[in-house]
Amino acid sequence: MQLAAIVISLVTFVIGTALAARAALYIYKVVRTGSADGTRFGQPAQRVATVAKEFLGHTRMNRWGVVGVAHWFVAVGFFSLVLTLVNAFGQLFDAEFVLPVIGHWLPWNIFVELIGTLTTLGILTLMVIRLLSLPSRAGRKSRFAGSIAWQAFYVEYTILGIGLCIMMLRGLEGALEGVDSYDPAYLVSYPIAAAFHGTAHGTLVNLVYLFAMLKICISFAWAITIGVNPSMGVAWHRFLAFFNIYFKREDDGGTALGALRPMTSGGAPIDFEDPADDAVFGVSQVEHFSWKGILDFSTCTECGRCQSQCPAWNTGKPLSPKLLIMSLREHAFAKAPYLLAGGGKSMEGEERATAEQLAGVPAAALAEAERPLIGTAEENGVIDPDVLWSCTTCGACVEQCPVDIEHIDHIVDMRRYQVMIESSFPTEAGTMLKNLENKGNPWGLATKARLDWVKELKKETGIEVPVIGEDIDPAEVEYLYWVGCAGALEDRAKKTTKAFAELLHTAGVKFAILGKEETCTGDSPRRLGNEFLFQMLGAQNVETLNAALEDAPTKRIVATCPHCFNTIANEYPQLGGHFEVIHHTQLLQHLIDEGKLLPVNPVEGLITYHDPCYLGRHNKVYTPPREIIGRVPGLRNEEMHRHKERGFCCGAGGARMWMEERIGKRINTERVDEALSLNPDIVSTACPFCLVMLSDSVNGKKNEGAAKEHLKVVDVAQLLLESVKAAPAAEAEPVEA
Repeated sequence: MQLAAIVISLVTFVIGTALAARAALYIYKVVRTGSADGTRFGQPAQRVATVAKEFLGHTRMNRWGVVGVAHWFVAVGFFSLVLTLVNAFGQLFDAEFVLPVIGHWLPWNIFVELIGTLTTLGILTLMVIRLLSLPSRAGRKSRFAGSIAWQAFYVEYTILGIGLCIMMLRGLEGALEGVDSYDPAYLVSYPIAAAFHGTAHGTLVNLVYLFAMLKICISFAWAITIGVNPSMGVAWHRFLAFFNIYFKREDDGGTALGALRPMTSGGAPIDFEDPADDAVFGVSQVEHFSWKGILDFSTCTECGRCQSQCPAWNTGKPLSPKLLIMSLREHAFAKAPYLLAGGGKSMEGEERATAEQLAGVPAAALAEAERPLIGTAEENGVIDPDVLWSCTTCGACVEQCPVDIEHIDHIVDMRRYQVMIESSFPTEAGTMLKNLENKGNPWGLATKARLDWVKELKKETGIEVPVIGEDIDPAEVEYLYWVGCAGALEDRAKKTTKAFAELLHTAGVKFAILGKEETCTGDSPRRLGNEFLFQMLGAQNVETLNAALEDAPTKRIVATCPHCFNTIANEYPQLGGHFEVIHHTQLLQHLIDEGKLLPVNPVEGLITYHDPCYLGRHNKVYTPPREIIGRVPGLRNEEMHRHKERGFCCGAGGARMWMEERIGKRINTERVDEALSLNPDIVSTACPFCLVMLSDSVNGKKNEGAAKEHLKVVDVAQLLLESVKAAPAAEAEPVEA
């Protein structure tokens, strides 16, 4: 028995170690096929701290309650119990072997007992959760839909088997030591030791050999399996995740939200005024992704958290962030032999490798190299165009991913090539781009129309809004109010603009606008993929803002549109524009706190607040809008099921505002259905895009008789104004003598 156990274990160990090491080297080579990216190495100490925090704290996983706790024990057990594997090797040669120094140390034995038990219970919990949410039962509602099921189950059963072997060996060790009463060193396994009480010594020894062999063979059979499946993300993520988190986009450990990365070629930002002749615009081949992109694909564990939160997937569209990343991973590894042999094509489609270089490349890899990255099923494309254009860039996938995959950056990079090189994008978006080029706003309205709301406000209230440089000196301005295209030109959004301006006037805040000098910030074209147009609009705005605020004490800007807010604050620094930017809800909250705005008039009703993606997830502004609502008397606030970090998109982001929604359920309808389940009187938000999308859906529901006629959709600024404004004298209560 002992000889057989030794031979089988050592053979499995040698093969498993060799194959796993070979696969690790291969993964490294595949990742290196990506393009250069030198932005991932800053602040190494901070990056190490981020890895430690995210792993030990399980900061993303623990948002999912019991799942996070169970996974924490599984992850910690995987690494911390590796010495039990060493112990098992020793037991092959001596059944009573214990580790030197710590083998009889009580704290170590208690640690093994506790972590071994909790790891086993943790994996059992995760297995039950997976079984309760099988795609065969839940369909698209299952976050595991599309995941490679056998790989996940294999990993789970492997961990379960190892956990059971650890506890069985602990019990046998106790029986061999003759433990006949409760002992803290056998905190959990004592019942097993007691069960073997009185068993012959030779039998106990053989059982130790057997279970030590089982533990080793299960462990290294797993190593063999991942060794022959280098794209097995559900297994390899436990190693690659540390690197993927370390090399995340933000040096400070933040998620890859807010700003988009500048468009690069060969690792360097493209100079759009004088691009290099060999510059690669966007991503049209998998090797055009940066090496961090390939690492992202390799690290995906197929957990489906991104998929479960994706507004496109939840409304019947083909986009699943998980399936997109998995498709790119499988394509990258299938194409890798071709790339590693020196293969690759120029922008003109010419092969760079010689026939001799490609002679030994498998036919399957050569065929994979011919597949278009973006293409329909008929074209044998890796990613279908409907998948690419369904994304709203809401950031739910990036926010939830436990291994920090940067989905949005990769999607936008693929869009950039489609728009700038192939001119292939939804036709409706073309109208928006043309209007921006010609008129500086998506609707194509005349520039002078940007001041219509100013005239309307003066007519309605007598308030005059000054234009900076014309009616007011920059030195007198506390805040430059960036109105935005929607805020100036869209009728429903104009109500927010006028309400905010009236509130600033009431609070005595010195503010001004740019008026006709303002133009689109470029958020929509950039997220559509037209980086050139964004650069053009952005450079123009940065120049305008710098000139307008040159004499201002501080370059403070307030914006009512989260998309404008995000672009000016987070993306204009890439163009040399450094400004202090806040959202209007932040300023309004501040003015209330200072006592400059006093919400006193009750606004009766049940209200639910919708988090704009570019205010919430992308910029972590969750509290100010809720505090404003909380300060308005009469309002009863109730949160929708999906809110804050898990808030559900309105459907307008990522330039989807300008594209028709032809597949599945409309995203704004899904969101309004969720709001209506609370039977509210008011749906509030803090974004003009959200206001339009939610209003459209609410109006449709009213026409169907599915929503109350008095239900209204308003910006928090409108609510606050209603409460701040004095009640008309005619409505005042008569004073009794």
